[in-house]
Amino acid sequence: MRKSRFTDEFKAEAIKQIKERGHKVVDVAQRLGISDKSLYLWLRQSSGKQSIASNDDVVALKAEMSRLKAELKRTTEERDILKKAGKSIWQR
Repeated sequence: MRKSRFTDEFKAEAIKQIKERGHKVVDVAQRLGISDKSLYLWLRQSSGKQSIASNDDVVALKAEMSRLKAELKRTTEERDILKKAGKSIWQR
């Protein structure tokens, strides 16, 4: 497989000029001295990476939510136990 002659930082900056700054693909490609086909390829690849990252984020959020629900359940049970113990002390 051929190694790319452009760094990931270079590609990210080129993509940033299009997505965030609103420049046209053809203009950015001409300014940077690359083909517009390469730039379109980088754009497709970057959007694929973003969807993978967002899937990872969803998985992490679901795991955190499960952990928090379990912690809430445990804390609620502890509170209920303490409430019952407090009532029994005051009823004596």
